[in-house]
Amino acid sequence: MKGKSLIFLFFTILLFVVSSDSFGQCAMCKAVAESAGEKQAEGLNNGIIFLMVVPYLVMGIIALVVKKQSK
Repeated sequence: MKGKSLIFLFFTILLFVVSSDSFGQCAMCKAVAESAGEKQAEGLNNGIIFLMVVPYLVMGIIALVVKKQSK
């Protein structure tokens, strides 16, 4: 059971990281990225992905701690 959940978690994270659709931007960010250079636009996209993933990781860790505490 534990191995299956770790494999599921790994593939879920991999799906978010590899997905090309996740490099979308809001309208304001897109305007800034279009006026900036390619390197700055890539950095902006990576920042958006980082800010999107961190809350999910924190909530996942909290859920795991709560689950282990309840046993």
